[in-house]
Amino acid sequence: MSKDILYLGDTLLDQAASYLAGVMTHFDISFDYIASEQKFDDALFDKDYKAIILSDYPAANFTKEQLATLASKVNKGLGLLMIGGWESYYGLGGNWHETILTDVLPVEILKQDDRRNNWNPCVVGKVCDHAIIEGLPLNADMPIVGGFNEFVAKADSTTILNVQCYQADPQGEAMNFILRKVYPLMVVGNYGSGNVASFASDVAPHWVGGLVDWGKDRITSCATGAVEIEVGGYYAKMFANLVEWTANKLKTNS
Repeated sequence: MSKDILYLGDTLLDQAASYLAGVMTHFDISFDYIASEQKFDDALFDKDYKAIILSDYPAANFTKEQLATLASKVNKGLGLLMIGGWESYYGLGGNWHETILTDVLPVEILKQDDRRNNWNPCVVGKVCDHAIIEGLPLNADMPIVGGFNEFVAKADSTTILNVQCYQADPQGEAMNFILRKVYPLMVVGNYGSGNVASFASDVAPHWVGGLVDWGKDRITSCATGAVEIEVGGYYAKMFANLVEWTANKLKTNS
């Protein structure tokens, strides 16, 4: 039986990839996995995937011909999601700015180091309503992230979430937080008939920060070949929704 998702990157399945793999397993999203060090194989194009996820998977693992084929398949309806990391977007060895995916993704990739490692609070904020975040309490219970890739949302895309970076300013026994800059965090759009999405932060530590624990209800899951994860319920639901929307399989209440 063919799987819905091809998940590439996040080092190894029994390491950082355990997080997204665990989420997909919990929500019964079928997937195949390729490690960050593995080159892309042409035979993967023969499988009937609904979406491809690139997360800490460098552009050098593809040939130009393979990327042209990937872009063509997205144009015809294959979903594409890129999640942030040191080998995503420009990153540190990601180098996606040199590829055809700059036309496909809903964001403009910087042509310089885009990694933003933060020690001050970076709060996730809702920009607009969308099926991906339906039912998530982003107006009342806002999580934080530790780092992300900086990119620019394209004019014809939709920014669903942003990340608001603050500087803590002690005032006696009180603490003021001064907003320093706002960046796009979750951006979606279309390339031809395919759904495309960009998430600036990581799905796994360390960049994911407190977002990984978002939600009082805890979810424990373990994908085959991975290690067990315990994460917040809202975190898990958001990433499951993001994957299913990209694959054009998200069921909504509307």
